[in-house]
Order: sequence, then structure tokens, then C-alpha cells
Amino acid sequence: MHPNADQLTDSWTDALDRSGHFVTEPRRRVAGLLAERRGHFTAEDLVREAKGGRLAVGRATVFRALELFEELGLVERLDLPNGSHAYVVCQPSHHHHVVCTGCGRTENVGDLGVERIADEVLTRTGFSLDSHRIELYGLCPTCLGSATVTVPSSTPNL
Repeated sequence: MHPNADQLTDSWTDALDRSGHFVTEPRRRVAGLLAERRGHFTAEDLVREAKGGRLAVGRATVFRALELFEELGLVERLDLPNGSHAYVVCQPSHHHHVVCTGCGRTENVGDLGVERIADEVLTRTGFSLDSHRIELYGLCPTCLGSATVTVPSSTPNL
């Protein structure tokens, strides 16, 4: 068990309570599963873990809880390069992600100038921005070190 898993589970159930949602035992169990996660995961991963751990949490409950936790900003949905999607446990502050396509390791990255670019896009287009998210994909240092692929020495202009 991760050392902060119990604290994270408690903070999530507190967030549910503060937002006016019921803190049910199945939601608490899903929060416990999420608190153990490192990197990205799918809803099916959680369903398998709940079943394997003999937790009384059904598939529909997992999906509904993920939806609710996403609404509360506790998890974010990632659109993966293969067209599928996964989730990642997040901090409530605005950030973006870099995802390893080899092992699934996910790192939160701060603004890094994205807000300035978004402001420029708004100025040029006249749009009103509701939200944005950026996900970057590649190999983490560990996977890159063990990869047999040839990595170009420079990045092509996109």
C-alpha cells in the first residue's frame, strides 16, 4: 500500500462530502483503488482489481465513480495515441501530462508557457476559452535507456 493512500482516500471522500455527494462505501472503495495508482490506468484495470481484491464494487459503480472524480478534478482522462483512453490521478491545480508509451509512467508538468500561447490563440481568433489540456507522449528515461529503437538527434519541425 502506498504510504499516503489512506490520507488520499480520506481527502477524496471529504471532497465528495463537500460537493454534496453521498460518501457511499462503494465510492470509498473506488477511491481506495485510485489512491494506490501510479501512472495511467483504465476503468477496466480498476474493475479487475476490485474483483481480484473481492471488493463489492461493480463495473457500473467504477465507471460512475470515475466520472464523478473527474468532475471533481481528482482524476483526469487521457486520450492515448492508440485511440483509447485512460485516467490519471491528479492534483487539483492546472497542469498537463507527459505519458510514457512504453511503461505507462505519467508525470504532471506545469504551465511551461502554454497559458501564454492560449492567450495568443484567443487574441487571434476571438474565441472564448472554456478549457484546454495537453498530453505529450514519448519514452521515459528508463524505457529510453532500454529501448532498441533509434531516436533522432533532433526533433523535426511540426
